[in-house]
Amino acid sequence: MNKVLYNKLGRRIKQLRAEQGLTQEELAELAGINAKFEGRIERALNKPSLDTIFKIAKALKVEPVELFKF
Repeated sequence: MNKVLYNKLGRRIKQLRAEQGLTQEELAELAGINAKFEGRIERALNKPSLDTIFKIAKALKVEPVELFKF
C-alpha cells in the first residue's frame, strides 16, 4: 500500500473509533495491540499488517472492508 492509502486508512480508523467514543488506548486494548502503535497507525507512521487490520476491525465491531471505505 502506498502512503496515500495509509493516510486514508488511519483517518478512517480514527473516524470509526471516535464515532464509538473510544480513546486510542481503549481501541488498542480491545484489539490487543500497543496503544502507541495504534496512534501511529492513525497518523500513517506505521503500516499495519493484515492481522492487525483484522484485530482493529473486530475491536471496532465492523467488517474489515469498512476500514477501507473512504
